[in-house]
Amino acid sequence: MENKKKAYRWLKIIIILYCVTGSILYYLQEKLLFHPIPLSADSTYHFKQPFTEANIVVDAETTYDVVQFTVPDSLCKGIVIYFHGNRENINHYAEFAGNFTRNSYEVWMPDYPGFGKSTGRLSEQAMYDEALQVYKLARTKYKPEQIIIYGKSVGNGIAAQLASVRDCRKLIMETPYYSLTSLTRILFWMYPVDMLLHFKFPVHEYLTKVTAPISIIHGTKDRVTFYQNAERLRDVLKPTDEFITIEGGTHTDLNSFPLMQRKLDSLLHN
Repeated sequence: MENKKKAYRWLKIIIILYCVTGSILYYLQEKLLFHPIPLSADSTYHFKQPFTEANIVVDAETTYDVVQFTVPDSLCKGIVIYFHGNRENINHYAEFAGNFTRNSYEVWMPDYPGFGKSTGRLSEQAMYDEALQVYKLARTKYKPEQIIIYGKSVGNGIAAQLASVRDCRKLIMETPYYSLTSLTRILFWMYPVDMLLHFKFPVHEYLTKVTAPISIIHGTKDRVTFYQNAERLRDVLKPTDEFITIEGGTHTDLNSFPLMQRKLDSLLHN
């Protein structure tokens, strides 16, 4: 009898923990997934390379802030629209603009709603809507064959979706994932994550609709967007697309690998 009571108590504890964890996953997933640092509209950026800012005003509550790292017009080959990861704001990612400006490409980095100076409600659809607005602004200056769409980490979901509905020269993906749902399922396999998640980013579905060349760059020791999860994207790539493996690369250090630098230079010269 005593053993049954103990088993019952443990069962209750397990059920409570299951429900509490599931509630956290459902109600706090935005805070778990995104770690923005907002900035006041009048704050000033201090970057080492030339830049301008553009504001895309959607409504009274929503403004998208885009930092545009420039190169001289006489040298400019085109533009890289860079969708960054889930941390802080453009300040955290500005150093990577040099990978492209040294190859004579402008780099436009939009901050997602709630990140940096961008305002509005953060949602998956809002991120897609912002990407489309940035693309439309780029099209006032550049032709599709001059536009490269780039995704880093969580930004790959936005980059892939944009490339699936708008023409571009290339889609380059750094540390992508099969889908956010599949990533979450690895950690929370015991939950119906399809029902719980507000952010799903089905990258694999979008890539089947991308007609531009796709290049994926991923490290074998990535413990955030696991290499094995990203490898599943091979099944939806075109024969002319490529999956570049960086042995020993993690989620945050690919930029330090010579192979990464050589590959980016090659992609931007072709």
